[in-house]
Amino acid sequence: MTTQTLSVPDISCGHCKSSIEGAVAPLPGVEKVEVHIEEKTVDLDYDADSTTLDEIVAAIEEQGYDVAGTVA
Repeated sequence: MTTQTLSVPDISCGHCKSSIEGAVAPLPGVEKVEVHIEEKTVDLDYDADSTTLDEIVAAIEEQGYDVAGTVA
């Protein structure tokens, strides 16, 4: 299982949270996706053998949000 946090500066409301979580959760191997509005981050637990970080980022960007990168 891979754990990752993404910085998504455009997150500002509950709709953003719902949109991102709804796009990422159905991807194969995604065990957890949690959007934090205040921090403007997305926490992920996923199986890297089933889906890639690039695929997750693409799903977020398809919803209209820019991913600034990963958070250490």
